[in-house]
Amino acid sequence: MKLEYLLFKVNNMEEIIQEILELVKKKMEEQGAYDREAYKQFVEETIDYFEEKGKLTDEDNLEFIEDQLLDMWEGVEEKFAS
Repeated sequence: MKLEYLLFKVNNMEEIIQEILELVKKKMEEQGAYDREAYKQFVEETIDYFEEKGKLTDEDNLEFIEDQLLDMWEGVEEKFAS
């Protein structure tokens, strides 16, 4: 049962990371802010928003989620460069 729960948490975290990433890219487009600093700011703001809405809690590894999103910068940068 614990393994199933852990797999659920991992899959759920992956979905949340993708959802945050899509919102961050949308914010970048809306605000015309395409540099790494803007990306980092939007990632932090969106994680905070997800916490406020209860989609993320203190039980979630917020630092890991943020790190994963920040590691995706190069792909995001390429998307906007083309």
